[in-house]
Amino acid sequence: MPLNPLPFREVERKLVAAGFLQVGQTGSHVKYAKTTNKGTLTAIVPRHREVAAGTLRSILRQAGISASQFDSL
Repeated sequence: MPLNPLPFREVERKLVAAGFLQVGQTGSHVKYAKTTNKGTLTAIVPRHREVAAGTLRSILRQAGISASQFDSL
C-alpha cells in the first residue's frame, strides 16, 4: 500500500493513538517514545507542514507500525 504525504498534526495524532508520547524536541524534530515489553521504541518526526511519504515510511519503521495499522488509527 503506497503511503501519501500527511500533515504533521495527523502523524502526531496517529502516533499518540498508538501509545507514543512526546519526550523531547531538537529544533524542528520531535521525539516520540513508547515502552513495550521488548524495550523502548522511539520515532523522530520532523515538525514540517507536510511529512513526505519516504519520511513517513521511516517513521513507521522506527515505531514498529505497519502502514495498514497506521492507516486504521
